[in-house]
Amino acid sequence: MRTKITYTLEEPLKFKQQLLQWSKQFEEIAWLDSNNYHQEHGEFDALLAVGAFTAIKTDYHQAFAKLQEYQQTTKDWIFGYLSYDLKNDVERLSSKNHDGLDFPDLYFFQPQKLFLLKDDQLEMRYLNMLDDEIEEDFTEISNLSINQIETGQPKTENSESRIQARISKEEYLHKVQKMLAYIQRGDIYEANFCQEFFAEDREIEPFKVFQDLNELSGPPFATFLKLEEHYLLSASPERYLKKSGAKLISQPIKGTARRSQNPEEDIQITKELFSDPKEQSENVMIVDLVRNDLSKIAKKASVNVDELCKVYSFKQVHQMISTVSAELDDGIPPVEALRATFPMGSMTGAPKISAMKIIEELEETKRGLYSGAVGYFTPNGDFDFNVVIRSILYNSVKKYVSFSVGGAITAGSKPEKEYEECLLKAAAMRQALKNSSSSPFPN
Repeated sequence: MRTKITYTLEEPLKFKQQLLQWSKQFEEIAWLDSNNYHQEHGEFDALLAVGAFTAIKTDYHQAFAKLQEYQQTTKDWIFGYLSYDLKNDVERLSSKNHDGLDFPDLYFFQPQKLFLLKDDQLEMRYLNMLDDEIEEDFTEISNLSINQIETGQPKTENSESRIQARISKEEYLHKVQKMLAYIQRGDIYEANFCQEFFAEDREIEPFKVFQDLNELSGPPFATFLKLEEHYLLSASPERYLKKSGAKLISQPIKGTARRSQNPEEDIQITKELFSDPKEQSENVMIVDLVRNDLSKIAKKASVNVDELCKVYSFKQVHQMISTVSAELDDGIPPVEALRATFPMGSMTGAPKISAMKIIEELEETKRGLYSGAVGYFTPNGDFDFNVVIRSILYNSVKKYVSFSVGGAITAGSKPEKEYEECLLKAAAMRQALKNSSSSPFPN
């Protein structure tokens, strides 16, 4: 079904830039970039899928069943996303909050052209009907001058619309207090509470903003996604779920601390994060939730915590990450592994259904793709998906720009500190959007 040709690259990093620039001509683009971040479970340095041969786009009704049929019928590489609001397909829930982005709840496509990069090796896998274009495309990409890469677009009257908060700081603090009341009543142990920042009538150059965001953050699950007018510019550090053969890997993040330019202070911040009882408690609760989700589809006694509360350092922040693994039980389709664990525990809370109901009540914005997942399936049913956090969402037709941030609220949470953590997580998105406009970004 696909013709494969492998090339050895003389300058892999330069070729990555050329490849992303070349992809701009397509209506459907999925660029997944590990930023060469060392991780035990990584398969590729980067993947690019362009041009939809077939696609599935739907709302949440029977979305996982439709995806399963599409994946099993296609039996090919497919790339796309699961929005947070697919929770309404998994459980008897609803999403009625404001939605300025208008993304479909689920969107996957079968690419015409696929590029896989690992070290200095490039695999180009084209649908057979297009295999005569492989060498021509490789030559065109290789000859593309980096200096030709656009760094922006002329400012228009509406390109500087200010980013504003959906809720004020005072409203945020009040809502966290409400969530704490639910915890004190025993309705939940923990819930992820998020807030949106947005701009209406705002034009951005998505490639430029993504490049700035990726340069600021350099995360292992960065994504540039373009599906028609819908864009995701993601600097996610978190893996949701990976399937390799029968093995499943989930790596939830809970626990965040700032970086310092002073090396000694930075080491001390890492130690304090690792030993912080509140951060450890948040992480352990979500690990238990992930273990419970995986146990629904795993072989008996196969669920293990491979790594608990390990601190990893990124350009912007330190993160506390755990790794949970399991063996997928016989006869369970790949899509069912996603459905049974979705949405991911790190973005919901515990107990999961109660937390999602309270999230819907207290948040002001429909999450949509934020806190959903982006990734791919291989022809044999393996997959790898990130968690959509630290991400900018953009509808180029509606000219609506949005990013959301949040954190886990537990009994030990202090509203002011939770708000400060939100601003810390928002820093790279704020800077990337500020770079795209001469207008000031409000504090």
